[in-house]
Parts: sequence; C-alpha cells; structure tokens
Amino acid sequence: MELQDYWGVGPKTAALLEDALGETAAIRAIESADVGALVDAGVPAGRATRILRRASDDGDADVFATDDARDVYNRVLDAATAYALTDRARDRIRVLAPLADADAAERRLDEVEAAIGTWRDLNDADRDAAVAAFEEHESREAGERAAVETALALIDAGLTSGIFAPFAELDADSLRDAAAALRYRDDDTGVSEGYDDRLDTLRAQADAIEHLATDAVAVLDDVRSGTLHGPDAFREAVVEHVTDATGVEAAAVREHAASDATDAADFVSTTLRSLADARREAAAEREASVREDLDAAVAEAKADVEAAADAVPDAAFACSLARFAIAYDLTRPEYTADAALAVVGARSLDLRSEGVSVQPVTYALGDHDFAGPPSGDRVSVLTGANSGGKTTLLETLAEVATLASLGLPVPAERALVGDFDRLVFHRRHASFNAGVLETTLRSVVPPLAADGRTLMLVDEFEAITEPGSAADLLHGLVSLTADRDALGVYVTHLADDLDPLPGVARIDGIFAEGLAGDLALEVDYQPRFGVVGRSTPEFIVERLVANAVDDEREAFATLRDAVDERPVTDGDDA
Repeated sequence: MELQDYWGVGPKTAALLEDALGETAAIRAIESADVGALVDAGVPAGRATRILRRASDDGDADVFATDDARDVYNRVLDAATAYALTDRARDRIRVLAPLADADAAERRLDEVEAAIGTWRDLNDADRDAAVAAFEEHESREAGERAAVETALALIDAGLTSGIFAPFAELDADSLRDAAAALRYRDDDTGVSEGYDDRLDTLRAQADAIEHLATDAVAVLDDVRSGTLHGPDAFREAVVEHVTDATGVEAAAVREHAASDATDAADFVSTTLRSLADARREAAAEREASVREDLDAAVAEAKADVEAAADAVPDAAFACSLARFAIAYDLTRPEYTADAALAVVGARSLDLRSEGVSVQPVTYALGDHDFAGPPSGDRVSVLTGANSGGKTTLLETLAEVATLASLGLPVPAERALVGDFDRLVFHRRHASFNAGVLETTLRSVVPPLAADGRTLMLVDEFEAITEPGSAADLLHGLVSLTADRDALGVYVTHLADDLDPLPGVARIDGIFAEGLAGDLALEVDYQPRFGVVGRSTPEFIVERLVANAVDDEREAFATLRDAVDERPVTDGDDA
C-alpha cells in the first residue's frame, strides 16, 4: 500500500509524513497504530487518531452515528487509557474501533480474559514489578532495545506464565548480550560512548588534539616559554606538551612530527593535524570493529529480539485492558445475531469513574432469556421521575453496546448484545427552535433509514419543540424504529400522548418513592416494565414547603395542593 491509500491521508498529510519519517516508516507507524509517531511528524492528534481508527480492516468507527454516540465512545476509551502501562498501549487502546463481527470480538475477549486471569493471580509485588518493567523501559528510546530490556525485566521478575508465557521461551543470556549491543549501537553504523574504553580514549584524544590545533600559536608560545637549546629540544618540548594535553603516547606524537616544516609554527600545526587525522582514523577503525561485534550479538539473538519486540507491546496492551476491566469489575458480554440488548446488574461506567455509588439496573430490548424484563419488545418508551436516572440508563446502555462492539468486557453482571450497524445516542439538549429540531432530525433519522440495524437511544426528544408536535414526531420515530427492525429506547414525559404504540414497543417507568429524612429525593432507579413512571413534582414541592419560611411556606403549600398528590408514604402503592 501507499500512504494515500489510507483513509484520511491526502497529498499534504502524505508529504508531511514522508518528509518526517519516510514512506516505509510512516506506513509502519500507521499499521502499528503508533499515534505518537504521527503526532511527532506534525499530524494533529485528533486527526492521527481518526486515521488509525480506520487503518485496520477489523472495524469501523463510523458505527457511532451521532456526536453524543461518539462522545460515549471517546469517554469509554478515556477510561480505558487511564490504565495503560505504556504510551504504545495507550495508542492502541485509543484507536480501537468496532470489530467487524462477533467472532473477532470473541477473539479479543479471549485475550483480555487471559490477561485478567494472569493479573488477578499476581501478588502486589509482582504487579508492581510488571508495571515497573513496562514503565521504566518504555520511557527510554523506542524500538527493539526497549522491548528487549522490558522482556528481560519481566523474566528477571519471574513473570513468565499466563499472559507472560511468551517470555519463558526467550533465551535470557542471548537477550542480555543483545540488550548491551542495542544500548550502545548508535545510528546506522556508530557506537555510542561507554561501551569500549579504547574507542572512547581514541575519540577523546582526537578531540583534544583538534582543540590544540585550533590555536597552534598558543601551543608554540607555551613551548617557547621554557628554556630550549636547539631544534631537538624544541621538538621534544612540543612532544611533551601534546602528550600532557591529550594523553597521546609520546612515541605516537613523534611518529607524526612534521619533517619538512618551514618554521616552528608550521611544525606545530602540521604535527597536530597529522596526529589528529591518525587518531580519527584509528577511532573509525576501532568503531567499525566494535560495531561489527555489536551487530553480531544482535544478529545472534535475532529470533529472540524479534519475539520480544512482538510480545512486549502485546502484553502491555492486554495487561492495560485487564487493569481497566478489573478496576471497573467488567464482565464478558454474550453476542447474538438477533436484535437484542439486555443487561443484568448494569452500572454506569461514567458515574463509577467519578466515585459515585451506583444502583445496578436490569433492562432489556429484543429477544433474550434474562429474568425480569419482557422478551420480544424491540422498542421501549422510558418514563418517570425527574432526576430518576433515565438519561444515565441510556448512557449505560450506550457504554455496554460500545464496549461490546470493541470486543471488551462491559459494566454489567451479565449482558447480551446483538448485532447492530449504527449507534444513535441523542442526549437532551435544552434548546427550543426550528434549527435545533431540523439538525436533530437530520442526525437521528438517516441512520434509521439506512440499510442494516440501528440502536436508537434518544433522550427527551420533546425538549426541542412544542409538546403537541413533539408527541407526533416522537410517535413517528418509535413507529419507524419498529418498522426498520431496529432497537430503541426513547425517554419522554409524553407517554400518554403516544398511544397506541407499535406491537413491538412497550412503556417502562422509573418511580420516585418519597423524601428521605434529610428531604433528599428517594428514587428506585430500576425501571418497572409495562407501566408509566411517576414524575416528581409533588416531592419537589413538598421539599420546598418543608424548607420554606413564613409567607413562602403558605405559597408553596398552595402549589402542593395544586399538584393534587401527596408524597408516597410507607405502605402506599407506588
């Protein structure tokens, strides 16, 4: 493939990558999901991520059909990347896209579950050792050296089973030799300082000689400051001065002493130039010899080096996802080709990331065998209390569907996820004008009209237009969802205006149950199936009455009487 064959890489981006990386390295960076390489080359981070999400044939990020759906997608990945062990693992997580089919998702889940099992079995010390192995060496230069040093650190820590089993097959001694060689190989043919004392000495001497040569007059003045008797004495004084200043053996200085100099200054400068050239040549020969030894050590361990280069990023990626899954107590979902989305004990990933206590919720659409929710209804109209968790339920369902599409565990005790081609998630937007209505309809209707199956999660559609029209439009959306073999949850306060619903649709309700002793609203976040949920104005007004003073209390009491309901008390039928 050429660079411009990849989605999002036009002539300008291709030229940018070719100039910074070269075409081969740029293609390698795209194929390996190296966001950092593209960003360092000058591609904006967001664009680099979008390019890499579409670089693989395994998935399609266009599944997320609305801005709100893409926001859930990005927040899910944000939560996962927080547990990444390396920058490369973070890049690979960041560019995860929905997989092409359930088989691909199952394969990824197999890898993640294996990593979860390994990580759970480690004691705290071993986990710390694993984290240190990835983080310490990942911060050094990238490439084979980082992989080899990470592999050695894991082997030395005894981490060679489970997800780390590939490291047990590596020759640690051969890798150590290769690690030393990789550590000191510099550029294409060079050797960096610190590996070979003789090479370092030759380089230092050449530098010192060249420094003297930049001011031969000063050398001459220093030599003449002593007592000299004849040319031989002058010659030996120069030899002694150069030896003292550079560490070069006197015999070597004498060997390069100028024999046909025209005067003393010419003798000094010619001698220094000849000696510097000789030392540079000796250093180059030594470097070539040392580099040959280093290359031989790497070549001898080639198979192990390549195996480490493959195993380390895969282990870092799998362990990062395992840490994420364990932190949020995620569970492997089940997949079905039918139209279904069902969860038991689902918990909002977003709320848990904020440390909020979450009531697990059971909910279902389509065909399933889960206890509680009715099976067969593909569309639900969700009603009930303000601040009752309706939007949170939509977001939780979107998180479950998103994670399952990526082949990752989900925030539920059990989940069944059907095949869908698009996810439409639409949050409540507090705007009321024709422009917002048109924009919303252009956002949520075309995915329903397209081929394939759509999952619709729409929150308070009525907030963007007048109630009468909203009810008619919402009824049309519910009917369209039913007709198109789609799945959908529509949150609304207009349930009474939607009758009759299509045969595959039902109404569910969330109920406020009263006020606690501190006047906080008590809500049962678990929807009740087949009933319209109760709203909460009576409880809100009752709280205002309780907190009011003087004349305000009487005014709020008038509103309470107007509501014509009183808060539910213990024993009342909710």
